Amino acid sequence: MNAGALIATILRHDKKVASYKIALIRSLNDIVLGYPQLGTQHAAIAVPLQMLARFWLAYYWPFVNPLGEIKQARQAEGKQDISFRPGLSALYQEWEKLVGASRPSDGFYLVGEFASEHRRKSYPSELISSFSTAVEQVVDAIQQPIRYAGSGEYSVFERPKRWSQLHTEKPGAVCVPGTLERDLCVVVDPELWQSFCELSLWIEALCIHEWCLFTQSVAGVERGLVYGLLTDRPDNRRPLTWERNQVEILMLEGSVFECPWTGKTLHPDNYDIDHLLPISIYPLNELWNLVPAEREFNQHIKRDRMPGHDRLENARPRLVQIYQHYLAASELAAVLRQDARMRFSENVVSTEFPELLARNVSGFLSIVAESRSLSVF
Repeated sequence: MNAGALIATILRHDKKVASYKIALIRSLNDIVLGYPQLGTQHAAIAVPLQMLARFWLAYYWPFVNPLGEIKQARQAEGKQDISFRPGLSALYQEWEKLVGASRPSDGFYLVGEFASEHRRKSYPSELISSFSTAVEQVVDAIQQPIRYAGSGEYSVFERPKRWSQLHTEKPGAVCVPGTLERDLCVVVDPELWQSFCELSLWIEALCIHEWCLFTQSVAGVERGLVYGLLTDRPDNRRPLTWERNQVEILMLEGSVFECPWTGKTLHPDNYDIDHLLPISIYPLNELWNLVPAEREFNQHIKRDRMPGHDRLENARPRLVQIYQHYLAASELAAVLRQDARMRFSENVVSTEFPELLARNVSGFLSIVAESRSLSVF
């Protein structure tokens, strides 16, 4: 069976006591979307379970709302519901203490905030502790669908192992950037990874469709409501005040920023902080993805679209210049290097850092636009 058919079979025909198998496929699909460049190496790829777990927190977030909890497992074989509901519910409550009423997409928002070390440190210790506990509980749960996906035990995925063990047993294997030696990982073979990359849009749609049907069958909730919960995405609620302040300090000190798309010189009164990869496609507030751009162009032409190939090629020298300016500010430099290392690889942090980073960013944006059939400008 080819990889694409295997994914469809797991989603549509595998026995499901809980929605775990659907969440596993969807989270792997999101990982591939976030790290598409790994597929070009044609090697087995190790994905940390903790990384998958963070996506699970976002997916299951609206189902633990105390005002309307929604079951995610059949009441059979002694199982009443998902095993990590206690940890995720506690995290949900800590979050509401901080922000008030939570939205269905707040799981995605919180996961995005905690992906950045400098933003994570700004949150209360109780929330940070609850987040860690919830992730640990989800990591335990993820091992079940890894074991039972497909026709038998470990028939699709091997038993998860530490990266320190995997890169010894599988000399050609690579890992997702940021993976630690101690991280427990699932290995995705290159053909399966490539199928996720090529079929990303369709896999996501099928995951959501099957999840809606499953939830309706086990919880009696109308599938249209479930669809709304599963597809809600955070808007750009984070004001990016810190980033704007840093950029404006550089402008006042004489650094000249040019809009990557129009080439126009930017000033404190005529620019926006632009998400190169729009929030609506994949919520990334990593600094390499946040660049100053002409406000009029950003709001009325680019909007939530992706740059085409020629536009990217023309913009690359300006991206290099922007990253060079970021490196001139110690706080921005530290965050930029950290975010680049976690998204691309250790190799990005080199003597040719701005040029290499701009090349990686351009390649990343091109692959995402092509795999998702996105509108370009």
